[in-house]
Amino acid sequence: MARTKQALKSTPAKRRSGKSSHRRRALAAGKLAKKPGPRRQRFVVNHLAGPCAFEGGLRSYAKYRDLGIAAATGGLARAHVIKMLPPCDPAVVSKRHYHDVKFQMIYVLKGWIKGEYEGAGEVTMREGSCWLQPPKIEHRVLDYSDDCELLEIILPADFETIELE
Repeated sequence: MARTKQALKSTPAKRRSGKSSHRRRALAAGKLAKKPGPRRQRFVVNHLAGPCAFEGGLRSYAKYRDLGIAAATGGLARAHVIKMLPPCDPAVVSKRHYHDVKFQMIYVLKGWIKGEYEGAGEVTMREGSCWLQPPKIEHRVLDYSDDCELLEIILPADFETIELE
């Protein structure tokens, strides 16, 4: 019985090393693609410097405060605070579009925003609400409060927005 327990204990280790050796041999023979390493990132801090920290950007009805994440991650991700400009004009903001991204998350810092999302319909997000917009989900802004501010995190940092209207 001692032999059986010893054989059982040693078998998984042999299997793991066998798989590892197989992978190394396959990589050496050029049969497997080497996984790209993580992008180099650097420490960054971004302190609010007042209203002048917000600039124009993607939308005419919003000002953006870049948080320095795109530069610090070598383009891996972008993070910014979006301050919606009052008053909301549905004729300007309600254009159906999507973003060609891998990841997009939005968190409401202040106020509220109402949007329409493919497959979900109309949804109102309030202070403290967070949502994930899957890649290429069609959506549009319908309305927002005068004090609406959002935190948005997007991967990759550079992406396309496709207008549908």
